[in-house]
Amino acid sequence: MNNHQNHPLFPIANPKSIAFYGASNNYGSMGTMLLASLLGGGYEGKVYPVHLKEDQVQGLKAYRTIQDVPEIPDLVIMILPNKVVCPIMEECGEKGIQHAIVVSGGFKEIGGIGIELEKELAEITERYGIKILGPNCIGISNPHHKMNPTPFPLEGPPGFIGIASQSGSFITQMINYLARLNIGFSTGFSIGNGLNTNLVDCLTYFADCPHTRVIALYVEGIPDGEEFIKVARAVSVKKPIVAYYIGGSEAGKRAGFSHTGSMAGPDELYDGMFRQAGIIRAHSISELFDFCWALGQLPKPRGNRVVILSHSGGPGASAADSCNRSGFEIAPLSEATQQKVAEYVPHTGSFNNPIDLTFFRQPQDFFKTIPNLVLEDPETDILMVYFLNPATMMARPMANYGITGEEAEKQIKDIFDNNCNMFAEVMNKHDKPIVGFSFRSLDEYLERNLIARGLPIFPDPQRAAAALGALQTYHHLRDQILADDSE
Repeated sequence: MNNHQNHPLFPIANPKSIAFYGASNNYGSMGTMLLASLLGGGYEGKVYPVHLKEDQVQGLKAYRTIQDVPEIPDLVIMILPNKVVCPIMEECGEKGIQHAIVVSGGFKEIGGIGIELEKELAEITERYGIKILGPNCIGISNPHHKMNPTPFPLEGPPGFIGIASQSGSFITQMINYLARLNIGFSTGFSIGNGLNTNLVDCLTYFADCPHTRVIALYVEGIPDGEEFIKVARAVSVKKPIVAYYIGGSEAGKRAGFSHTGSMAGPDELYDGMFRQAGIIRAHSISELFDFCWALGQLPKPRGNRVVILSHSGGPGASAADSCNRSGFEIAPLSEATQQKVAEYVPHTGSFNNPIDLTFFRQPQDFFKTIPNLVLEDPETDILMVYFLNPATMMARPMANYGITGEEAEKQIKDIFDNNCNMFAEVMNKHDKPIVGFSFRSLDEYLERNLIARGLPIFPDPQRAAAALGALQTYHHLRDQILADDSE
């Protein structure tokens, strides 16, 4: 087996068999919902419900105890009252099970008896060598393995973002958010209280995961900063890491402690720790995934010179302002490139930078010819494009010519497909970052299909510029780490 398959978290993320505690035929219970989600997502391994009374659970043969299960499952999942978790874990250890997910809460995060229960759980897992996620977590979501025992179903294609979260249910709540952008998780780990699995374990897992191109962290507190920096620094030169830390404010600190019992520290401490480790810090959920989107799909910029292509002056000017505020240079096109581009720009437009077409004579001008000319110029490092979906504008004159309904929709889609294919050719031809933005819905046909072809498109130029800034900062930090380590 390779390093990835040898990792202690591999059987948790890719189990071939699962013992399941807490599911029943009562559709209102959390355990029942999680098992239904696992089965409904197409999990292809064996599932063994363990139930004291039921002979069948959701159509599967149920077993009275773990000892009755006919094999040693790769993984056990528990959604049980906190007071029975420890004796059940003891039975699983005697069975020989080595991996567990404890969804149950009521441990150190509640204080008092919960602290004692977590100490007892730690002793049992150490004695039997059991690696667990939790307690107080939602566990795992691995779309590539059709493994999703979480409350929300998988949506969209399997993705390239590996996420580790100290929040219990954060990963499952983000499935739909990412699906709407046509991106998704490679694997999501919810570590909850982090009994014997922490963010460092997840980082080393993702470092060798073939499906992961960028790593996202939801952080409430890091107890061992020295180890974290050492591991993250080694991983970040292989794959970008973006962290969203919520413990820097007093309110965030209190919420994190009551949520998972995490101990937070001041913002300045975490800023320094992240910077030293080569990690990009996000300050919101949207930034976390905007940055991951850009870092997971765009090549390294060769410089900070951005060219903006638009067919409207206002969005182009807004993009120029946003890029400039994010540290990028919006310089005039070179004289040679201006002369080439001028042939395709109407007299009402501008071939400076931003390039403002106002309108284009042929779709090929906007989606292929001008982008190619701009990107062939060695003075262009990055291209930002404003997309305006003209479907409604096209439908009206088509109706005037007697083309209505389904036929008009089909013709418009054919035009858009051709435009997207032309732009994809440009993206594949040039090893330079290209991003888009649009004030229209990203779920419209043109935007959705460009995104599906690998183009990040943001809902405004500020977010697009910020994502480019994160891309630039990551490569600067990475180069610095590599230079320091070579000395």
